[in-house]
Amino acid sequence: MTDSEFRKVAVEDLPDAPNPTRHKKEVDEAVGATEFGFNVYVADPGQQLPWGEHRHPNHEELLYVVEGTIRVETPDGDYDVGTGEAFFVPPNAKQRTVSTGEGPARVIAVGAPKADDGAVIEERCPECGDETDRDYEERDGGDAYVLYCADCGAEVRRMVAGPE
Repeated sequence: MTDSEFRKVAVEDLPDAPNPTRHKKEVDEAVGATEFGFNVYVADPGQQLPWGEHRHPNHEELLYVVEGTIRVETPDGDYDVGTGEAFFVPPNAKQRTVSTGEGPARVIAVGAPKADDGAVIEERCPECGDETDRDYEERDGGDAYVLYCADCGAEVRRMVAGPE
Protein backbone atom coordinates (compact mmCIF):
# COMPACT_ATOMS: atom_id res chain seq x y z
CA MET A 1 0.00 0.00 0.00
CA THR A 2 1.06 3.54 -0.61
CA ASP A 3 0.28 6.60 1.46
CA SER A 4 -2.09 7.79 -1.27
CA GLU A 5 -4.51 4.96 -0.38
CA PHE A 6 -4.87 6.08 3.24
CA ARG A 7 -7.45 8.76 4.02
CA LYS A 8 -8.26 10.69 7.16
CA VAL A 9 -11.28 12.96 7.61
CA ALA A 10 -12.73 15.07 10.39
CA VAL A 11 -16.29 13.72 10.55
CA GLU A 12 -17.78 16.94 11.95
CA ASP A 13 -16.33 18.86 8.98
CA LEU A 14 -18.03 16.67 6.37
CA PRO A 15 -21.07 18.11 4.58
CA ASP A 16 -24.50 16.89 5.62
CA ALA A 17 -26.31 14.55 3.24
CA PRO A 18 -30.04 15.11 2.65
CA ASN A 19 -32.03 13.16 5.25
CA PRO A 20 -34.72 13.62 7.91
CA THR A 21 -32.25 13.97 10.83
CA ARG A 22 -30.27 16.92 12.11
CA HIS A 23 -27.05 15.56 10.59
CA LYS A 24 -25.97 12.70 8.37
CA LYS A 25 -22.27 12.43 7.62
CA GLU A 26 -21.41 9.95 4.85
CA VAL A 27 -17.97 8.92 6.04
CA ASP A 28 -17.71 6.03 3.57
CA GLU A 29 -18.14 8.41 0.64
CA ALA A 30 -15.62 10.88 2.06
CA VAL A 31 -12.86 8.27 2.41
CA GLY A 32 -13.73 6.32 -0.75
CA ALA A 33 -14.78 3.08 0.98
CA THR A 34 -16.07 0.59 -1.57
CA GLU A 35 -16.94 -2.51 0.49
CA PHE A 36 -19.04 -1.09 3.36
CA GLY A 37 -21.22 1.88 4.21
CA PHE A 38 -20.43 4.06 7.24
CA ASN A 39 -22.70 6.93 8.23
CA VAL A 40 -22.83 9.08 11.35
CA TYR A 41 -26.24 10.47 12.35
CA VAL A 42 -27.39 13.04 14.87
CA ALA A 43 -31.15 12.69 15.31
CA ASP A 44 -33.30 14.88 17.53
CA PRO A 45 -36.10 13.21 19.55
CA GLY A 46 -38.80 11.96 17.18
CA GLN A 47 -36.65 12.07 14.03
CA GLN A 48 -36.37 8.92 11.91
CA LEU A 49 -33.07 7.67 10.63
CA PRO A 50 -32.64 7.47 7.81
CA TRP A 51 -35.77 7.59 5.60
CA GLY A 52 -38.49 5.65 7.38
CA GLU A 53 -39.73 2.06 7.42
CA HIS A 54 -37.44 0.17 5.06
CA ARG A 55 -35.41 -2.92 4.32
CA HIS A 56 -32.16 -3.67 2.51
CA PRO A 57 -32.73 -6.86 0.45
CA ASN A 58 -29.07 -7.97 0.30
CA HIS A 59 -27.36 -5.75 2.86
CA GLU A 60 -26.80 -6.21 6.59
CA GLU A 61 -26.66 -3.24 8.91
CA LEU A 62 -25.29 -2.50 12.36
CA LEU A 63 -26.43 0.51 14.40
CA TYR A 64 -24.19 1.65 17.25
CA VAL A 65 -25.51 4.32 19.65
CA VAL A 66 -22.69 6.64 20.70
CA GLU A 67 -25.03 8.85 22.72
CA GLY A 68 -28.76 8.95 23.44
CA THR A 69 -31.48 6.40 22.75
CA ILE A 70 -33.16 5.00 19.65
CA ARG A 71 -36.09 2.65 19.15
CA VAL A 72 -35.81 0.13 16.33
CA GLU A 73 -39.29 -1.00 15.29
CA THR A 74 -39.39 -4.44 13.63
CA PRO A 75 -42.08 -7.01 12.79
CA ASP A 76 -40.72 -9.01 15.78
CA GLY A 77 -41.22 -6.11 18.20
CA ASP A 78 -39.60 -2.85 19.24
CA TYR A 79 -36.07 -2.64 20.62
CA ASP A 80 -34.78 0.27 22.72
CA VAL A 81 -31.06 0.76 22.10
CA GLY A 82 -29.08 3.10 24.35
CA THR A 83 -25.64 4.60 24.68
CA GLY A 84 -22.92 2.00 24.19
CA GLU A 85 -25.28 -0.58 22.67
CA ALA A 86 -25.38 -1.99 19.15
CA PHE A 87 -28.27 -3.43 17.14
CA PHE A 88 -27.86 -5.79 14.16
CA VAL A 89 -30.35 -5.77 11.27
CA PRO A 90 -30.09 -8.82 8.98
CA PRO A 91 -30.58 -8.57 5.21
CA ASN A 92 -34.17 -8.04 4.02
CA ALA A 93 -35.44 -7.31 7.55
CA LYS A 94 -38.00 -4.54 7.73
CA GLN A 95 -37.27 -1.86 10.32
CA ARG A 96 -37.87 1.76 11.27
CA THR A 97 -35.54 3.62 13.63
CA VAL A 98 -36.50 6.69 15.67
CA SER A 99 -34.59 8.83 18.16
CA THR A 100 -36.46 8.55 21.47
CA GLY A 101 -34.38 10.13 24.22
CA GLU A 102 -34.69 13.55 25.81
CA GLY A 103 -31.75 14.80 23.75
CA PRO A 104 -30.26 13.98 20.37
CA ALA A 105 -29.09 10.47 19.52
CA ARG A 106 -25.67 10.09 17.93
CA VAL A 107 -25.60 6.88 15.91
CA ILE A 108 -23.08 5.15 13.69
CA ALA A 109 -24.64 2.99 10.96
CA VAL A 110 -22.40 0.47 9.22
CA GLY A 111 -23.58 -1.79 6.41
CA ALA A 112 -22.26 -4.27 3.88
CA PRO A 113 -21.94 -5.04 1.12
CA LYS A 114 -21.92 -1.40 0.07
CA ALA A 115 -22.93 -2.24 -3.50
CA ASP A 116 -26.25 -3.61 -2.14
CA ASP A 117 -27.18 -0.79 0.24
CA GLY A 118 -30.26 0.22 -1.76
CA ALA A 119 -33.29 0.49 0.50
CA VAL A 120 -36.87 -0.49 -0.20
CA ILE A 121 -39.06 1.99 1.68
CA GLU A 122 -42.44 0.49 2.56
CA GLU A 123 -44.82 3.02 4.08
CA ARG A 124 -48.44 3.99 3.67
CA CYS A 125 -48.87 6.81 1.13
CA PRO A 126 -50.78 9.79 2.56
CA GLU A 127 -52.41 10.37 -0.86
CA CYS A 128 -53.48 6.95 -2.21
CA GLY A 129 -53.42 5.05 1.11
CA ASP A 130 -51.49 2.08 -0.29
CA GLU A 131 -48.36 0.70 1.37
CA THR A 132 -45.80 1.36 -1.33
CA ASP A 133 -42.13 1.83 -2.03
CA ARG A 134 -40.73 5.29 -2.66
CA ASP A 135 -39.01 6.68 -5.71
CA TYR A 136 -36.73 9.64 -5.16
CA GLU A 137 -34.86 12.23 -7.11
CA GLU A 138 -32.05 14.55 -6.18
CA ARG A 139 -32.70 18.26 -6.42
CA ASP A 140 -30.61 21.41 -6.00
CA GLY A 141 -27.41 19.76 -7.14
CA GLY A 142 -27.83 16.85 -4.70
CA ASP A 143 -28.56 19.08 -1.68
CA ALA A 144 -32.15 17.86 -1.46
CA TYR A 145 -33.99 14.57 -2.00
CA VAL A 146 -37.68 14.38 -2.86
CA LEU A 147 -39.47 11.08 -2.20
CA TYR A 148 -42.53 10.06 -4.25
CA CYS A 149 -45.08 7.28 -3.86
CA ALA A 150 -44.08 4.57 -6.36
CA ASP A 151 -47.78 3.91 -7.15
CA CYS A 152 -49.50 7.29 -7.46
CA GLY A 153 -46.51 9.65 -7.78
CA ALA A 154 -47.50 11.92 -4.88
CA GLU A 155 -44.64 13.74 -3.15
CA VAL A 156 -44.44 12.31 0.36
CA ARG A 157 -41.27 13.81 1.82
CA ARG A 158 -38.67 16.42 0.99
CA MET A 159 -35.31 16.18 2.75
CA VAL A 160 -32.49 18.68 2.85
CA ALA A 161 -28.99 18.60 4.26
CA GLY A 162 -28.82 19.45 7.94
CA PRO A 163 -31.75 20.68 10.02
CA GLU A 164 -35.15 20.83 8.33
